[in-house]
Amino acid sequence: MKAVRFHEFGDPSVLRYEEVDEPVPGPGEVRIRVAATSFNGVDGGIRGGYLQGPFPVTLPHTPGIDVAGTVDARGSDVEGLAMGDAVVAFLPMTAPGAAAELVIAPAEVMAAAPTTVALQDAAAMPMVGLTAWQALFDDARLHSGQRVLINGAGGAVGGYAVQLAKRAGAHVIATASPRSAERARATGPDEVIDHTTTRVRDAVTEPVDVLLNLARIAPEEFAGLVALVRDGGVVVNTVPTIDTPVDDARRVRAVGVFVRSDAEQLSRLVALIDAGELRVDVAERAPLPDLADVHGRAEADEISGKVVVVVDDND
Repeated sequence: MKAVRFHEFGDPSVLRYEEVDEPVPGPGEVRIRVAATSFNGVDGGIRGGYLQGPFPVTLPHTPGIDVAGTVDARGSDVEGLAMGDAVVAFLPMTAPGAAAELVIAPAEVMAAAPTTVALQDAAAMPMVGLTAWQALFDDARLHSGQRVLINGAGGAVGGYAVQLAKRAGAHVIATASPRSAERARATGPDEVIDHTTTRVRDAVTEPVDVLLNLARIAPEEFAGLVALVRDGGVVVNTVPTIDTPVDDARRVRAVGVFVRSDAEQLSRLVALIDAGELRVDVAERAPLPDLADVHGRAEADEISGKVVVVVDDND
């Protein structure tokens, strides 16, 4: 089968589109014929070797944490999944990924794919959708009537976070750049602040209950945003390379998100998609052989929105 792998850590040029052996599922595992995976920022960090601490991978490694496809083979002790079932999953971070024609995954992380979007496009949702869900509901404990500031709402996680927060009955303030402002507005926030022309701290005139940070920002800027959180509120940060400011004097909780695979939560997100309550946004689709180019453009900050990497174009 064909796959994209890297045999050494480095820049995007280390990614090779090559022939590899077909994997065989073990007990409790399924093999997925991949329709698509997607690009996530963490893929670049793993490829570059910057994240070997939290995500030690064995070389050669196939990237691709998200997967959408169909069940192709089953190991022993697998129940509830039939051959040909359309599924989505957030794969284990250090295992061989879905930038390949076939991938092995634990059966327990699988969820039925949404039926109202193309199977390829469903690959845009698992990691970023779960990140948004866990940040808002597991970590921030968001509920109706609260005010939430989502910093970096124009990105892939931000799009789901705005939609989920609005559905939960929150008042949502989103920050975005001119490049992503239109996409941020399309997700339905109550307010959108252009952080390139307006100081967010000046634009937010009432305290917020939740600050969700999705952007790489300077420590002093982050501290300024924390000052907008009411006493007893919460700051949730999804960016592992920056510290989450603590304000113990005002009892402001600080939480760093470490997204995890959760098939039940993923199924709930799929149900919202099929009910028309959650929109899957795909900025572009790229063929698997072009994955190195996607990584390169991401490093050059030339990508805005979610890129789906198509493996099987017969969807």
